[in-house]
Amino acid sequence: MTRKPKKPTAFRYGTALCGAIALTWCSIAAASATDTGWQGKAHPPQYRESIFPPWQHGTNNDAVNKGFLFTVPEVDDMADFHGDVNNPKLILYIGGNYYFAVAPLVKTFEQEHPEYKGRVFVVTIPPGLEVKAMKMGGVFTVGNMTFTVKPDAYLAGLKKVKSLIADGMLSGPPVAYATNNLTIMIPKGNPGHITGLMDFAKPGVTLVMPNPAFEGIARQIEASLKKAGGTALETKVYDTGVKDGSTILTHIHHRQTPLFLMQGLADAGITWKSEAIFQEQIGHPISNIDLPAKYNTTAIYGGAMVKGAAHPAAAKAWLAFVQTPAALKIFEHYGFKPYKK
Repeated sequence: MTRKPKKPTAFRYGTALCGAIALTWCSIAAASATDTGWQGKAHPPQYRESIFPPWQHGTNNDAVNKGFLFTVPEVDDMADFHGDVNNPKLILYIGGNYYFAVAPLVKTFEQEHPEYKGRVFVVTIPPGLEVKAMKMGGVFTVGNMTFTVKPDAYLAGLKKVKSLIADGMLSGPPVAYATNNLTIMIPKGNPGHITGLMDFAKPGVTLVMPNPAFEGIARQIEASLKKAGGTALETKVYDTGVKDGSTILTHIHHRQTPLFLMQGLADAGITWKSEAIFQEQIGHPISNIDLPAKYNTTAIYGGAMVKGAAHPAAAKAWLAFVQTPAALKIFEHYGFKPYKK
């Protein structure tokens, strides 16, 4: 008796970053070519390696001895953890809104405080997730690695910082230092022909948007959408769009937005202006469309020491540093503005 050959197992390759380990096989299922869109075959990744984080080529790690270098974009990559985890003298939880500014900020800080050279560790996942990590004792598991880094200072939106002081997790007073505005990030050339927020409701437009579950920027975005197109536009983007697949929600933070755009998975997304500027500065095919002031939102960045911090002097030094002209000059390079009362 002749056996019929088994149908091939089809694999769908997931291009989205779903965590610090950036390669994900999203489904393994017996399916036809129609189901997968891949003609029933498993395809190797087809991409330009340079579009995948980490984008700063190791400069965000100020460790003196980096040892054996082992970073494989999309496979072994911990883009939101910066520095030497062994015996740091200052641990910072910084909202991922300015991960790209970590390298020059830490370098300048260490020039002014050489006692911390190579001993600063920074986490730049979304501020909401950082709070969860704080509540779990600063213990992280990324892939097969577990490590502990309890923060000395927490820096995020000023409103969030104040609420954590009120909750007893942070020690006041809060420090405010910079502001930022929203923008529409698009692929270079604008293939989706986006001109403003109202285009987000056009049929056929796919968006990549910050996740309201853990990204504070989503609240500002929802407010901007309502200003431009009322509740209908906000619902289209964050409710019906999520349900019908025309809105992709991030799994990490805004680092995913340019990544999705460069892979052709979305036509536009809202981020902070500074992030679009950074992408353009490093040569990625990314552009942005300014939002009119009447629709825009200004974020105020703040920070405070964590209650019971292991390195209180270092935390105070950092919080004083982010208000200095040297630090603000770095922020301004990326489009931030100094905070003025």
